[in-house]
Amino acid sequence: MRPRTAVAALGLSAAALVGLVLHEGYSDRAIIPVKGDVPTLGFGSTTRADGSPVRLGDTTTPPQALARALRDVQQFEGALKACVTVPLAQHEYDAYVSFAYNVGPRAFCQSTLVKKLNTQDYPGACQELLRWRFFQGKDCALPTNARLCGGLVTRREAEYRQCMGEAAP
Repeated sequence: MRPRTAVAALGLSAAALVGLVLHEGYSDRAIIPVKGDVPTLGFGSTTRADGSPVRLGDTTTPPQALARALRDVQQFEGALKACVTVPLAQHEYDAYVSFAYNVGPRAFCQSTLVKKLNTQDYPGACQELLRWRFFQGKDCALPTNARLCGGLVTRREAEYRQCMGEAAP
């Protein structure tokens, strides 16, 4: 068992940042990553540096996109630190930041995952990651929905393994 530390003392590891941006993928032009989603830019950012929404036609460079992803990560780390009240191991923290980056801070903080986590049901909280495999009401684990969902199921499985301490992202 890896040691757990107060959430306030943790920060996203470099390996987890690399995993996060690999999951997100890079685009130098604003795109709609999957039909029905909002425009994203760089490594999945949905807002510009000034806080306004990304719009189709926006562009970025790899250094700008990485800087934006780092700012975005800080926002999601802040949400995690605001709603998680129990200590975490580094691998758990990294998995939850990646998850929050993908679903948003509000969805993360209001989730059953956080409720389980805050009762120290660590395995149950990790297991909750696998439940977040739906997009537009469609189960992304079904082969017929794979194209609609991009790599969502693969990402959740990687986050789960990381959360359980089995593998890096």
